[in-house]
Amino acid sequence: MKVWTVANQKGGVGKTTTTVTLGGLLAQQGKRVLLIDTDPQASMSYYFGIDSEELSSSVYDVFMAGSSPGREDVLDSLCPTKLDSLFLLPATMNLSTLDRKLGSKSGMGLILRKAIHSLIDDFDYVIIDCPPTLGVSMVNALAACDRILIPVQTEFLALKGLERMMHTLEIMAKTLAREFEYTIVPTMYDKRTNAALEAYQSLRATYGDSVWSAVIPVDTRIREASQAQMPPSVYCPKSRGVYCYNNLLKQLDS
Repeated sequence: MKVWTVANQKGGVGKTTTTVTLGGLLAQQGKRVLLIDTDPQASMSYYFGIDSEELSSSVYDVFMAGSSPGREDVLDSLCPTKLDSLFLLPATMNLSTLDRKLGSKSGMGLILRKAIHSLIDDFDYVIIDCPPTLGVSMVNALAACDRILIPVQTEFLALKGLERMMHTLEIMAKTLAREFEYTIVPTMYDKRTNAALEAYQSLRATYGDSVWSAVIPVDTRIREASQAQMPPSVYCPKSRGVYCYNNLLKQLDS
Protein backbone atom coordinates (compact mmCIF):
# COMPACT_ATOMS: atom_id res chain seq x y z
CA MET A 1 0.00 0.00 0.00
CA LYS A 2 1.20 3.49 -0.88
CA VAL A 3 0.02 6.45 1.19
CA TRP A 4 0.27 9.98 -0.20
CA THR A 5 -0.72 13.15 1.61
CA VAL A 6 -1.65 16.27 -0.35
CA ALA A 7 -0.93 19.31 1.80
CA ASN A 8 -0.21 23.02 1.76
CA GLN A 9 -0.85 25.70 4.37
CA LYS A 10 -2.60 27.86 1.80
CA GLY A 11 -6.04 27.32 0.38
CA GLY A 12 -7.00 27.41 -3.27
CA VAL A 13 -3.82 25.87 -4.66
CA GLY A 14 -5.35 22.67 -6.08
CA LYS A 15 -5.11 20.17 -3.21
CA THR A 16 -8.54 18.62 -3.70
CA THR A 17 -8.23 18.64 -7.48
CA THR A 18 -4.87 16.88 -7.22
CA THR A 19 -6.23 14.27 -4.81
CA VAL A 20 -9.33 13.50 -6.86
CA THR A 21 -7.55 13.44 -10.21
CA LEU A 22 -4.76 11.12 -9.09
CA GLY A 23 -7.28 8.90 -7.33
CA GLY A 24 -9.42 8.66 -10.43
CA LEU A 25 -6.46 7.82 -12.67
CA LEU A 26 -5.31 5.08 -10.32
CA ALA A 27 -8.80 3.60 -10.02
CA GLN A 28 -9.11 3.50 -13.80
CA GLN A 29 -5.89 1.51 -13.86
CA GLY A 30 -7.61 -1.09 -11.70
CA LYS A 31 -6.03 -0.04 -8.41
CA ARG A 32 -8.04 -0.09 -5.18
CA VAL A 33 -7.97 3.50 -3.99
CA LEU A 34 -9.12 5.22 -0.81
CA LEU A 35 -9.39 9.01 -0.66
CA ILE A 36 -9.51 10.54 2.83
CA ASP A 37 -10.97 14.00 3.43
CA THR A 38 -9.52 15.57 6.59
CA ASP A 39 -10.71 19.13 5.95
CA PRO A 40 -13.63 20.37 8.12
CA GLN A 41 -14.93 22.24 5.09
CA ALA A 42 -15.40 18.83 3.42
CA SER A 43 -14.61 20.10 -0.08
CA MET A 44 -13.68 16.68 -1.41
CA SER A 45 -16.77 15.11 0.13
CA TYR A 46 -18.98 17.70 -1.59
CA TYR A 47 -17.00 17.10 -4.80
CA PHE A 48 -18.46 13.59 -4.88
CA GLY A 49 -21.95 14.80 -4.04
CA ILE A 50 -21.82 13.80 -0.39
CA ASP A 51 -23.56 16.18 2.01
CA SER A 52 -21.42 16.09 5.15
CA GLU A 53 -24.34 17.29 7.26
CA GLU A 54 -26.30 14.13 6.45
CA LEU A 55 -23.60 11.56 7.23
CA SER A 56 -24.07 9.11 10.07
CA SER A 57 -20.31 8.54 10.32
CA SER A 58 -17.13 10.02 8.86
CA VAL A 59 -13.39 10.32 9.38
CA TYR A 60 -14.25 12.24 12.56
CA ASP A 61 -15.57 9.00 14.07
CA VAL A 62 -12.29 7.29 13.22
CA PHE A 63 -10.44 9.98 15.16
CA MET A 64 -12.82 9.64 18.10
CA ALA A 65 -12.58 5.83 18.18
CA GLY A 66 -9.47 6.06 20.36
CA SER A 67 -5.74 5.86 19.85
CA SER A 68 -5.98 2.50 18.05
CA PRO A 69 -8.93 2.54 15.60
CA GLY A 70 -9.75 -0.81 14.02
CA ARG A 71 -10.53 -1.80 10.46
CA GLU A 72 -14.27 -1.81 11.06
CA ASP A 73 -14.16 1.74 12.42
CA VAL A 74 -12.92 2.84 9.01
CA LEU A 75 -14.97 0.57 6.77
CA ASP A 76 -18.20 1.62 8.48
CA SER A 77 -17.59 5.21 7.37
CA LEU A 78 -16.61 4.65 3.73
CA CYS A 79 -18.67 6.01 0.84
CA PRO A 80 -18.60 4.59 -2.70
CA THR A 81 -18.02 6.78 -5.76
CA LYS A 82 -18.93 6.39 -9.42
CA LEU A 83 -15.77 4.34 -9.94
CA ASP A 84 -15.98 0.80 -8.59
CA SER A 85 -12.53 0.72 -6.99
CA LEU A 86 -12.51 4.30 -5.68
CA PHE A 87 -13.82 4.95 -2.16
CA LEU A 88 -14.03 8.02 0.03
CA LEU A 89 -13.66 8.46 3.78
CA PRO A 90 -15.63 11.71 4.07
CA ALA A 91 -15.26 14.69 6.38
CA THR A 92 -17.68 16.70 8.51
CA MET A 93 -17.56 20.05 10.27
CA ASN A 94 -16.95 18.17 13.53
CA LEU A 95 -13.30 17.90 12.49
CA SER A 96 -12.94 21.55 13.49
CA THR A 97 -13.26 20.45 17.14
CA LEU A 98 -10.40 17.92 17.03
CA ASP A 99 -7.73 20.31 18.24
CA ARG A 100 -9.79 21.13 21.33
CA LYS A 101 -10.76 17.52 22.02
CA LEU A 102 -7.55 15.70 21.17
CA GLY A 103 -4.78 18.28 20.90
CA SER A 104 -3.56 17.92 24.48
CA LYS A 105 -3.66 14.11 24.59
CA SER A 106 -0.56 12.03 23.87
CA GLY A 107 -0.44 9.67 20.92
CA MET A 108 -3.19 11.47 19.00
CA GLY A 109 -0.91 12.26 16.05
CA LEU A 110 -0.77 8.63 14.92
CA ILE A 111 -4.48 7.75 14.83
CA LEU A 112 -4.78 8.01 11.06
CA ARG A 113 -1.61 6.00 10.45
CA LYS A 114 -2.96 3.16 12.57
CA ALA A 115 -6.35 3.31 10.87
CA ILE A 116 -4.77 3.16 7.41
CA HIS A 117 -2.49 0.29 8.42
CA SER A 118 -5.58 -1.73 9.36
CA LEU A 119 -6.65 -1.47 5.67
CA ILE A 120 -3.40 -2.75 4.19
CA ASP A 121 -5.19 -5.73 2.58
CA ASP A 122 -8.10 -3.62 1.31
CA PHE A 123 -6.42 -0.86 -0.72
CA ASP A 124 -3.43 -0.34 -2.99
CA TYR A 125 -3.33 3.44 -2.58
CA VAL A 126 -4.51 5.92 0.03
CA ILE A 127 -4.49 9.64 -0.78
CA ILE A 128 -5.22 12.14 1.99
CA ASP A 129 -6.55 15.64 1.32
CA CYS A 130 -5.57 18.11 4.07
CA PRO A 131 -7.02 21.35 5.41
CA PRO A 132 -4.89 24.48 4.84
CA THR A 133 -4.23 24.89 8.57
CA LEU A 134 -1.84 23.08 10.88
CA GLY A 135 -3.64 21.05 13.53
CA VAL A 136 -4.50 17.49 14.57
CA SER A 137 -5.84 16.62 11.10
CA MET A 138 -2.75 17.73 9.19
CA VAL A 139 -0.33 16.29 11.75
CA ASN A 140 -2.07 12.92 11.42
CA ALA A 141 -2.06 13.09 7.62
CA LEU A 142 1.66 13.89 7.51
CA ALA A 143 2.56 11.19 10.02
CA ALA A 144 0.58 8.59 8.06
CA CYS A 145 2.13 9.00 4.62
CA ASP A 146 5.01 7.70 2.55
CA ARG A 147 5.16 10.79 0.35
CA ILE A 148 3.84 14.34 0.53
CA LEU A 149 2.55 16.16 -2.52
CA ILE A 150 2.57 19.95 -2.16
CA PRO A 151 0.50 21.69 -4.84
CA VAL A 152 1.62 25.31 -5.26
CA GLN A 153 -0.21 27.79 -7.42
CA THR A 154 2.28 29.57 -9.65
CA GLU A 155 1.84 33.03 -8.18
CA PHE A 156 3.76 35.04 -5.60
CA LEU A 157 1.47 34.73 -2.56
CA ALA A 158 1.34 30.95 -2.94
CA LEU A 159 5.14 30.85 -2.71
CA LYS A 160 4.91 32.53 0.70
CA GLY A 161 2.45 29.85 1.82
CA LEU A 162 4.92 27.20 0.70
CA GLU A 163 7.52 28.63 3.08
CA ARG A 164 5.17 27.95 6.01
CA MET A 165 4.57 24.41 4.78
CA MET A 166 8.27 23.66 4.51
CA HIS A 167 8.80 24.97 8.04
CA THR A 168 6.06 22.63 9.26
CA LEU A 169 7.77 19.68 7.56
CA GLU A 170 11.03 20.55 9.33
CA ILE A 171 9.29 20.53 12.71
CA MET A 172 7.44 17.29 11.96
CA ALA A 173 10.62 15.61 10.76
CA LYS A 174 12.33 16.38 14.06
CA THR A 175 9.31 15.30 16.12
CA LEU A 176 8.91 11.98 14.29
CA ALA A 177 12.66 11.43 13.76
CA ARG A 178 12.16 10.75 10.06
CA GLU A 179 12.77 12.43 6.75
CA PHE A 180 9.82 13.27 4.55
CA GLU A 181 9.81 12.45 0.87
CA TYR A 182 7.97 15.26 -0.88
CA THR A 183 7.23 16.60 -4.33
CA ILE A 184 6.24 20.20 -5.00
CA VAL A 185 3.66 20.35 -7.80
CA PRO A 186 3.29 23.68 -9.65
CA THR A 187 -0.41 24.17 -10.37
CA MET A 188 -2.74 26.59 -12.19
CA TYR A 189 0.09 27.57 -14.53
CA ASP A 190 -0.89 30.15 -17.13
CA LYS A 191 1.81 30.31 -19.77
CA ARG A 192 0.41 33.61 -21.06
CA THR A 193 1.51 35.53 -17.96
CA ASN A 194 4.99 36.57 -16.88
CA ALA A 195 3.92 36.23 -13.24
CA ALA A 196 3.36 32.47 -13.63
CA LEU A 197 6.72 31.99 -15.37
CA GLU A 198 8.53 34.01 -12.71
CA ALA A 199 6.84 32.06 -9.91
CA TYR A 200 7.81 28.76 -11.53
CA GLN A 201 11.39 29.88 -12.01
CA SER A 202 11.50 30.98 -8.36
CA LEU A 203 10.24 27.58 -7.26
CA ARG A 204 12.93 25.80 -9.26
CA ALA A 205 15.66 28.14 -8.02
CA THR A 206 14.67 27.73 -4.38
CA TYR A 207 13.66 24.07 -4.14
CA GLY A 208 15.52 22.49 -7.05
CA ASP A 209 14.78 18.85 -7.78
CA SER A 210 12.04 18.76 -5.13
CA VAL A 211 9.90 20.59 -7.70
CA TRP A 212 8.20 18.41 -10.31
CA SER A 213 9.81 19.14 -13.67
CA ALA A 214 6.47 19.95 -15.37
CA VAL A 215 3.37 21.95 -14.42
CA ILE A 216 -0.40 21.56 -14.10
CA PRO A 217 -1.95 24.17 -16.40
CA VAL A 218 -5.07 26.24 -15.88
CA ASP A 219 -7.84 24.05 -17.32
CA THR A 220 -11.53 24.97 -17.25
CA ARG A 221 -12.46 21.37 -18.07
CA ILE A 222 -11.20 20.29 -14.66
CA ARG A 223 -13.43 22.90 -13.03
CA GLU A 224 -16.37 21.51 -15.02
CA ALA A 225 -15.54 18.01 -13.75
CA SER A 226 -16.05 19.16 -10.17
CA GLN A 227 -19.45 20.59 -11.11
CA ALA A 228 -20.33 17.21 -12.63
CA GLN A 229 -19.12 15.48 -9.42
CA MET A 230 -16.81 13.21 -11.42
CA PRO A 231 -13.02 12.73 -11.37
CA PRO A 232 -11.49 14.71 -14.25
CA SER A 233 -9.97 11.50 -15.62
CA VAL A 234 -13.54 10.26 -16.20
CA TYR A 235 -15.22 13.52 -17.19
CA CYS A 236 -12.54 14.94 -19.49
CA PRO A 237 -9.88 12.23 -20.02
CA LYS A 238 -8.32 14.02 -23.01
CA SER A 239 -7.98 17.41 -21.32
CA ARG A 240 -4.62 19.13 -20.85
CA GLY A 241 -4.93 18.95 -17.07
CA VAL A 242 -5.57 15.22 -16.96
CA TYR A 243 -2.70 14.62 -19.41
CA CYS A 244 -0.35 16.47 -17.06
CA TYR A 245 -1.64 14.73 -13.94
CA ASN A 246 -1.11 11.40 -15.69
CA ASN A 247 2.52 12.37 -16.32
CA LEU A 248 2.87 13.33 -12.66
CA LEU A 249 1.48 9.96 -11.63
CA LYS A 250 4.00 8.15 -13.85
CA GLN A 251 6.83 9.98 -12.12
CA LEU A 252 5.45 9.31 -8.63
CA ASP A 253 5.11 5.61 -9.41
CA SER A 254 8.45 5.24 -11.17
